[in-house]
Amino acid sequence: MSEILETVMLICFGMSWPISVIKNIRAKSAKGMSLGFILLITAGYAAGITAKIINGNINYVLIVYVLNIAIVLVNLAVYFRNRSLDARKSGTVHAPMAVEINAEK
Repeated sequence: MSEILETVMLICFGMSWPISVIKNIRAKSAKGMSLGFILLITAGYAAGITAKIINGNINYVLIVYVLNIAIVLVNLAVYFRNRSLDARKSGTVHAPMAVEINAEK
């Protein structure tokens, strides 16, 4: 019963990711997207997958974890695409993980 409930939880969370990916592709902007949030979700799914493997509890629930993390990774790719589009629109170039520092005081 606990595996069924875990699967329902994962499906409920997972249903929002394709919607987010589609919305972000159409937006063509990284504004409103959070790299930290995407990475946090990815880490959570990776921890869930790792726990299943360590416990030897490899079953259908693991498939749902893998599908969810795959969709979140697509969203991560869209984030970097959109960030690049934003940089082109503004005429600036950003390194993928660079920290911007305001030199003005």
